[in-house]
Amino acid sequence: MAKLHSRKGGSSRSRPPMVTKAPEWSDVSKEELEKTIMKLHDTGMSPSRIGLTLRDQYGVPNVKLVIGNSITGFLRDNNALADIPEDLTNLMRKALHVRKHIKANKKDVHNKRALQLTENKIRRMVKYYHDSGRMAPDWTYSPETAEILIS
Repeated sequence: MAKLHSRKGGSSRSRPPMVTKAPEWSDVSKEELEKTIMKLHDTGMSPSRIGLTLRDQYGVPNVKLVIGNSITGFLRDNNALADIPEDLTNLMRKALHVRKHIKANKKDVHNKRALQLTENKIRRMVKYYHDSGRMAPDWTYSPETAEILIS
């Protein structure tokens, strides 16, 4: 896939082979894994952090092969998903940091452009989440609301 804001082409990469069942060495049961995911979510971890913790500390190679659903899908089924998606939250956090940097360094034109690109990604992602029904249709991005939500 090509880059979003440049005329450069993307690079190809290898992908892991399609696997339909959990490996034999993984001995985690479905119920035990579901309890662990909910426990980690209750401590305030994001879905990506939960996946890393399950991989590194619990030895779960792929949650989807055990549960039959992704971590985000499992949390959605249990009504435990956050109001604002994780990728959108990360982009808003990045925009806030760049905005704070620009306020201190007014002549930094490169980061002004980076802020424009980041906020454009945010608006595009908000539009996607509106269309998919993941977020309320009247929710709009503004730096003030982002600062309130992220802080």
